[in-house]
Amino acid sequence: MSRGENEGALVREAREGLAAGRSAQEVFARSAVRTGDRGLAVWAVCVASGVPRADAEARVSEVEPLFSEFGAGEEEDLALALAFGHVFLVDRVLEEHEERVRDLLGTAVGARGGCPGSLFARFRTGELTKIFLHLARTRFRDGRGSPPDFWAAMTAAGELLAGRDGPERAEVTAGLERCRAEAAALEGGRGPASPGADAAGPSPGR
Repeated sequence: MSRGENEGALVREAREGLAAGRSAQEVFARSAVRTGDRGLAVWAVCVASGVPRADAEARVSEVEPLFSEFGAGEEEDLALALAFGHVFLVDRVLEEHEERVRDLLGTAVGARGGCPGSLFARFRTGELTKIFLHLARTRFRDGRGSPPDFWAAMTAAGELLAGRDGPERAEVTAGLERCRAEAAALEGGRGPASPGADAAGPSPGR
């Protein structure tokens, strides 16, 4: 992708649009229409959102084949496709404590046998509490996944999350208690603590 002298101005313009409350996809669509350069518009919105420049370049290269599928005047549709693919998502850098929680939740996802694809975006943005609360509602059936490994990982993650203050601490504590109960029931050979009919969920795709 080649960029001219206006790249700095485009990034500033994108930042102003985001600061004004417009979504990344709306800012992209406006820039793409005005400049006629979809790759540059993607790059500018990514950088304005906080994506490192090298990563922004890589994202443009990944999505360039998609541009030909949308004709002139279809920038808003293209923007929706880019947003759905999390092109403008900013990956959060986690602290050591958060990395441990993330790894435990990742172990739980593997033991669960899959999870909704929407959770992958939350892994990238570091919304660990929301991931935990979602997974804590899991019910197993039909022999899918590994309940002992799942509840062990979830209990460990919940204990780390419950040790920190936050607006969702009460919900985390309640989720942790359920994880402990499920793990204890399995250790005692009694089966799941709460009967359920929810499937472990389909393996996510991107």
